[in-house]
Amino acid sequence: MNANSERVPKTLRTWFVIHFIADVLFGFPLLFFPQAILNFFGWTTYDPIMTRLVGAALLGIGIESFLGRNASADTYRGLLNLKLIWSSCALFAIGVGIAEGAPISAWLFLVVFVMFWGVWVYYRVKIRR
Repeated sequence: MNANSERVPKTLRTWFVIHFIADVLFGFPLLFFPQAILNFFGWTTYDPIMTRLVGAALLGIGIESFLGRNASADTYRGLLNLKLIWSSCALFAIGVGIAEGAPISAWLFLVVFVMFWGVWVYYRVKIRR
């Protein structure tokens, strides 16, 4: 490991693995079984293409979290920026969806995204240049 990668907190590396697990647990069913997973969470109507795109985004970001878990601090800064942009946009989208009458389970997704957003903000500040 180079000196730069040693500045990445071990706890952040662990959070990247946790994020990988969460994204795969949600992304895989959204990509391959959108109707079943959305019906389970109370959605009665859905767009299969948009649902699959969300699943693909979750899988892409989550798998990169796993692949990049041993990267340098510079790489982590870029990945954290991506995660902050994605989770901020997702929070907006979920909030608008709730305001427009999304099922009650949307609050669970809001809580999960708020939690991850908070983790990413904390660590992005911690590993500033």
